[in-house]
Amino acid sequence: MVVKHLFESIRIGNMEVPNRFVVPAMVMNYCNEDGTATERFISYHEEKAKGGWGLIITENFAVVPEGKGFVGIPGLWNDDQIPGFAEFTKRIHKYSSKVVAQIYHAGRQTSRQVIGTTPKAPSAIPCPVLQEVPEELTIDEIKDLVEKFGDAAYRAKLAGFDGVEVHGAHGYLISQFMSNYSNRRTDEYGGSLQNRLRFPLEIIANIRRKTGPNFPIIFRISGDEFVRGGRNIEDTKVIAMILEEAGIDAIHVSAGVYATGYTILPPSAVPHGWIVDFAEEVKKVVSIPVITVGRINDPLVAEAALAAGKAELVAMGRASLADPWLPSKTAAGKFDEIIPCVGCVQGCVGRIFIQQPVCCLVNPRLGREREYEIKPTDEVKKVFIAGGGCAGMEAAIVARERGHDVHLFEKTHKLGGQYYLGAIPPGKGEINQFLNWQKNRMNKLGVKVHLNQPLTEEIVDREKPDVIIIATGGKPILPDIPGIDKPIVATAHDVLEEKVETGNKVIIVGGGLIGSETANYLAHHGKTVTIVEQLHDIALDEEAYVRHFLLNDLKEFNVEVHVNSKVVEITDSGVIAEKDEEEITLQGFDKVVIAVGVEPVNELAEKLKDKAPEVIVVGDAKEARKALEAVQEGYEAGLKV
Repeated sequence: MVVKHLFESIRIGNMEVPNRFVVPAMVMNYCNEDGTATERFISYHEEKAKGGWGLIITENFAVVPEGKGFVGIPGLWNDDQIPGFAEFTKRIHKYSSKVVAQIYHAGRQTSRQVIGTTPKAPSAIPCPVLQEVPEELTIDEIKDLVEKFGDAAYRAKLAGFDGVEVHGAHGYLISQFMSNYSNRRTDEYGGSLQNRLRFPLEIIANIRRKTGPNFPIIFRISGDEFVRGGRNIEDTKVIAMILEEAGIDAIHVSAGVYATGYTILPPSAVPHGWIVDFAEEVKKVVSIPVITVGRINDPLVAEAALAAGKAELVAMGRASLADPWLPSKTAAGKFDEIIPCVGCVQGCVGRIFIQQPVCCLVNPRLGREREYEIKPTDEVKKVFIAGGGCAGMEAAIVARERGHDVHLFEKTHKLGGQYYLGAIPPGKGEINQFLNWQKNRMNKLGVKVHLNQPLTEEIVDREKPDVIIIATGGKPILPDIPGIDKPIVATAHDVLEEKVETGNKVIIVGGGLIGSETANYLAHHGKTVTIVEQLHDIALDEEAYVRHFLLNDLKEFNVEVHVNSKVVEITDSGVIAEKDEEEITLQGFDKVVIAVGVEPVNELAEKLKDKAPEVIVVGDAKEARKALEAVQEGYEAGLKV
């Protein structure tokens, strides 16, 4: 397919952007705690510039230290921070990309744990997620922050940035002032829309005064906050017109606040391009460029949005994490080589809110661009890999890219392992795209794949490989419960692979990720489902934003849930459980499905440990965890050999 709109240049103010691909600001937690740049931060962005992104908007530069929402984000609150970011912009500008610093203050969406003091906000109303009651900003404090935003923008200009983006979205401080949801003030900064806009308008005026008329200002805004009492798209259209009149050069339309965080960083359950219509609505009332965003991980979806006139530029955040070379591959027509973001949110959302550096399931190089660079081997080795799941395939790809002779052995007729099963429940099908990418990549590289053939001692003795990588995955745990061997019992794995007939009424023992997603799968297929879980709630090991949609599905399909309940016996038609020291009997079921976890399958490691100079165990064969860790270990194993 011809992609043309994405590669047209565009002006934002006096800044000429070479194409319409935008990297939006995303918290990575790669900077020092004092807000200064690190080599990790620079290299991460530099890789995107190499990959052809037209506009890179860097993450959340705090304008004051107490405005940080995360430990490892950058800052522009003092002059000592300028030199590191000057080096940063210099390296970005070696390529064609333009780079803009997003400046912000977290307001109430931070914690004492991060900033060491009580958060400040327009009103003393806690964030529903973080629950800390903030202090209401005084008029003098507001005036001071207006100056701090201008100062930060001026430092950005001194550091060589091409412009700034004022962060007025996602429920942070500026957004808090603009919304009745979080602003209950009765002075000149609260009440009417004009009053609630006073703070951002004063900030824009201050930035313009300190940076001059030719320094581009982008404003990011939530088109809809998706909370009761919050702003909707009609409010946003009015605000957009006022912001344009105030002198901003582009508007970046996103969605949500922390209370509806699944709209800020939606998982795979949310449709692609789901909020592009918000950008289109804003575009109708302004003449400046509009940037759209929101689950756009495919260049063809981005092209369609531009072709339909929805926006002038397209931000593809997590797609840029998955593959920083997406624009270059698109330009070359190499769509099948683009590493796909699968909306798993394991390494991005799953990491930032525990204040850890971001990583990516499908791109283990993320944040380790120099450390994990694939270099040709000096010595070609024969590498045998046991297991064709995501860990084994990743090891095969990297080892082959280094130049080794790679053989992958899979005991079944298909590749994918347990990762494949993770794509079966509703809303998870996109996960399969990464498996397809791995398969295609192995094929292009010439990895020798042996299906229906487990790696055996006999093969190893005959072929004498130099390296063996054990990626045999895991298997379902069968707990020691009376009745576990009854015909009524099956594992969640068997159900998802459709190896068993469940009947119409199913009870699931175990309400973690596997059990809850299996319940959802069965419920979507018209089954009556009950979950029994020992803990106080279900799906606690699921990523928060994925869990939101999962729980909604289970509620919609009337899945019955028994928590704080331990199964003590399986009967011919159900289970007997203990709850609050009382026995409960759940009967009348066609199938009892066991979903209490996975244990490693690593017997081969012991058998082969002395059969080759190097034996490496990766993924669930080492320890049962998520795909994020499995792919990471597979990549590292491929680098090591």
